[in-house]
Amino acid sequence: MNAFEMNLDGLVGPTHNYAGLSYGNIASLSNESEASNPKEAAKQGLKKMKALADMGFRQGILLPHERPAIWALRELGFTGSDAEVLAKVAKQNPAILSAVSSASCMWTANAGTISPSGDTADGRVHFTAANLNAKFHRSIEHPTTTRMLKAIFGDERHFSHHNALPAVSFFGDEGAANHTRFCGDYASKGVELFVYGQEAFNQNAPRPTIFPARQSLEASQAIARLHGLGERETVFALQKPETIDAGVFHNDVIAVGNRNVLFYHQKAFAETQAVLIELQDKLGEVPLIAVKVPTDEVSVQDAVRSYLFNSQLLNLDDDTMMLVVPGECREVESVSHFLDRLIEDSSNPINRVEVFDLKQSMRNGGGPACLRLRVALTETEYQAMHQGVILTDDLFSRLNDWVDRHYRDSLAQADLADPQLLIESRQALDELTRLTGVGDIYPFQL
Repeated sequence: MNAFEMNLDGLVGPTHNYAGLSYGNIASLSNESEASNPKEAAKQGLKKMKALADMGFRQGILLPHERPAIWALRELGFTGSDAEVLAKVAKQNPAILSAVSSASCMWTANAGTISPSGDTADGRVHFTAANLNAKFHRSIEHPTTTRMLKAIFGDERHFSHHNALPAVSFFGDEGAANHTRFCGDYASKGVELFVYGQEAFNQNAPRPTIFPARQSLEASQAIARLHGLGERETVFALQKPETIDAGVFHNDVIAVGNRNVLFYHQKAFAETQAVLIELQDKLGEVPLIAVKVPTDEVSVQDAVRSYLFNSQLLNLDDDTMMLVVPGECREVESVSHFLDRLIEDSSNPINRVEVFDLKQSMRNGGGPACLRLRVALTETEYQAMHQGVILTDDLFSRLNDWVDRHYRDSLAQADLADPQLLIESRQALDELTRLTGVGDIYPFQL
């Protein structure tokens, strides 16, 4: 059976701004309150999508969410017209306004966890939207995410959707940013690696002391149960607590995998050898190829500064494995030198590096891997999904035109209270749902 991995990238929203909302994300905090360029951000993301589509990868988009989230402000007791609500929250608590205006849904690696049909008990692709309850500005995403995923993957013969887990820290779930699937080929049964930062119900278990652990073991185990994954299809690994405290808020900031290859930093996991042994045991005859980046070559700090591991690891063909990295990887000397050595070393399968300018996203704390949600599909499942979000030359052209007409090229924190920004955003999103044909998914449409 023919199967492949599809990338669904988040299209950057019209309220893309730098509010420094993500405690534990050093890049996000360091650029707080600077002016952003939503138009440039959206076009940088589209350019990456188009380049990968031109290389032959299946590429699609996920739509931005409605922001500012007026519905969330009303749930918090702000009343009046939309303009009055914005004025009140801007005066009384501008931090809340920043939170409900965040375009963080662009990082679709956090949208949810997906288990391919080859792994699940019922032979369907399973989706669970992430509750993202560690941060208020992200915790409001999952209702729209769920509606969107159901609109795109609506055929119940092939797809199964689950509600987000209970929105409490004990079941904190950050989606695919802490999940990697390993396999021989995409059609075969795989092994799904769930990485967590704390055992929420075990207060004596190791955990970070500076920054919060956003993913719990209990959340990962719940998703595995919901998706019908057996013991042979799952590995649960503790992220090294001191690495989280160094700014590695998700596993995809310190490790990335594809098929049977794991590219990881020496300090990614608390018990690295045990994780590698269990992965290999459950992969069976498929050899696990573990490519380690030693601390003495690239420090955790340099890995975070460059987002070396927040990259896409892709197979162009059986002989070419490519690492898609942000431009910052060539700006950090230790990382740039390591990449040169990596592709020259024939003992590992990574033999090509592609660099993309994603500065608008990077300055808010998200690189190439943050911007995409991976979905392994058979050809039949691909044909059953909604085709309007699949990136074609025509859709790429229309999206660029849409961005040019609706996005601002500068956005400061004070602009978030502008009622016109809300009007512009809703007009843009309403048009986008028609352009892609996904239907009414936004609260203002419902």
